[in-house]
Amino acid sequence: MRKLLSFVIPAYNEEDCVDKLYEALVALFAKLAYDCEVIIVENGSCDSTHTKLLAIHQRDSRFKILKLSRNFMTDGGMTAGLHYARGDAAILMCADLEDPPEIVLEFVKKWEEGYQNVYGIIRRRQGTWLRRFNSWMFYLIINKLTNNIIPRNVSDYRLIDRKIYQTVNTMHERTRMLRGIVAWTGFKSCGVPFDRGDRVGGASKAHTMHVLKLALRGILAFSYIPLRGATIMGAILSVGSFLSICALTLKFIFFGVPFPGFGSIICLILLLFGFVFIMLGIMGEYIGMIFEEVKQRPNFIVEEETGFAP
Repeated sequence: MRKLLSFVIPAYNEEDCVDKLYEALVALFAKLAYDCEVIIVENGSCDSTHTKLLAIHQRDSRFKILKLSRNFMTDGGMTAGLHYARGDAAILMCADLEDPPEIVLEFVKKWEEGYQNVYGIIRRRQGTWLRRFNSWMFYLIINKLTNNIIPRNVSDYRLIDRKIYQTVNTMHERTRMLRGIVAWTGFKSCGVPFDRGDRVGGASKAHTMHVLKLALRGILAFSYIPLRGATIMGAILSVGSFLSICALTLKFIFFGVPFPGFGSIICLILLLFGFVFIMLGIMGEYIGMIFEEVKQRPNFIVEEETGFAP
């Protein structure tokens, strides 16, 4: 019996892409010595994406459709698809074809060599300079603050062995960043460099605020450095304040009352209060994450299943 590959693909407002995605994947399947299934997660779209996906399923039963009740972001969509995957390995990719499907052939070769997590490393990006800058800044920050758990320019586009995705399926944390969770499992990994192409249709969802939110979520989920940084900052300010008090005291003893410094004092107080509120903000973000975990709401809600065996 041939092994099975499960393609897990979230799609959000991708009506201009899904037909081309179908054609590209069918051409890819002809080059693979494996059976394939495709789980496309319709992630709360407000266009005709779901209708087109149902038509694709009617043409080819290998394409199975999960319709979520609303948009659960990319990680939520991939999480949903992994819970329905049956393959010996799962391939995570996006529906816009920016990640070239033919790279899957290289992923599979590495998997056959014994690697269990084969991830794509983006050499060159398309898009505006702002989008490229957002991505560069995101990886720079998250790489430094997570002790390199998430390598520079690694993408969600990857092949993961069944052992990995079944392990990931047992993790119910709400603040999810799949590329970090997969790396945390520690299975044998390697990267495959590739050049990211242009979208085949539609508009990119990687806006500045979305990238910043993703970066913040990844940093807070995989690093305590911001909290430690607040502690270090507080210690430095305390030592500096103590030394300043000593210096002013000595100046008063030897030279009398120092010159008036009302403006300097006000500026110093405002500076210190600014640092205090920054620290409170960082702690508030962590507390907010704890609040989300305590509520234990699901990471996805499936509204409709199409093509799955009962």
